[in-house]
Amino acid sequence: MVGKGFRVRSKRHSSLYLVKRFQFMISIFDAQQDMREAYYGGAPGVITSGAAWFIAGIVSYVVAGNAGMVALIFGGMLIFPVSIVFCKLIGVSGKHNKENPLAPLAMEGTFWMLLSIPIAVGAARYQLEWFFPAMLFVIGGRYLTFSTLYGNRVYWMLAGALVASGWCLLATEAPAFYGAFAGAAIEFIFGITLFVQEKRGRLNVRVVR
Repeated sequence: MVGKGFRVRSKRHSSLYLVKRFQFMISIFDAQQDMREAYYGGAPGVITSGAAWFIAGIVSYVVAGNAGMVALIFGGMLIFPVSIVFCKLIGVSGKHNKENPLAPLAMEGTFWMLLSIPIAVGAARYQLEWFFPAMLFVIGGRYLTFSTLYGNRVYWMLAGALVASGWCLLATEAPAFYGAFAGAAIEFIFGITLFVQEKRGRLNVRVVR
């Protein structure tokens, strides 16, 4: 009798665990869906970031590498507010639900990136050409978290492309502006890819409804 009762309780606990796990999975899916809907899959932010890299490349080429470094840092400060304007222009809110459990991850990723920038600046003090590759590593690392935020593994490929380009730039000892233009090209390509992907996803949802 004791053994039978124990088995019954074990089955109940197992069933309860499975229900809770299923509810957790649903909540994460809903949180990712909320992020995708609010920020159009993150595409506006990636495209805006690409523009910051492009401007830094122009400044590096026309003025100097140091100026391009400053341009990327200050341009990076404007990425989020500009991307929000971008979101509103294409008809999305640019604001996630306050109860979204993934919101802290977005903030933590941002703080991690900001705290990593001094490493790139320190590398530039030793050799200027190392700044942009270092920033490619930093931004690439941050995009890994976007895969969880938006539920889209394209961000893994974006991160991989940025990191790979950073290593190539270091290996070839490329001029500083090469790094800025490399970051711009990669982010533009993936930003447009994400934009098209999100647009198709929304059209498919409308067709199903």
